[in-house]
Amino acid sequence: MRVRTLRTQNDLMRDFANWAEAMNRVWAPNNMPYDYAAGGGSTGGGEVRMATLPVDVWATADGYHISAYLPGINPEDVEITFEADELTIRGQLPAAPEGADFFKRELYHGGFERRLNFNVPVNADAIEAHFSNGLLTLSVPKAEAVRPKQIKVQAK
Repeated sequence: MRVRTLRTQNDLMRDFANWAEAMNRVWAPNNMPYDYAAGGGSTGGGEVRMATLPVDVWATADGYHISAYLPGINPEDVEITFEADELTIRGQLPAAPEGADFFKRELYHGGFERRLNFNVPVNADAIEAHFSNGLLTLSVPKAEAVRPKQIKVQAK
């Protein structure tokens, strides 16, 4: 007796995504996320590498909100710029202790950067950044022209 398995579209898309990710690892190793456990802040050949800062980004009717974990960093050492349609977050994670004999080295030490492009106009003058207990939170308000407008219905 032969049993036929029905595959859903989600299964096929998941298989394709896994295949595409595998091909990216094989053919474009420089485009892959930084391997913290392997490098500890460098590529191994003495070349310092800029890590990509992981962020959460979500949108509301009024604007965008961005969160990033920056443990051990002083807020003054984080550089945030907005130019054209691009928001950039840059900084430096503290260096490893000098002369330490590591048994395991998984923490990233060195520079980080994240660039985010916005596809709708934003009010650059009203961008706010808050830092609390190692959590950086940015509020990027949309420009007034692109915010949803509430239209009241009038009865006659």
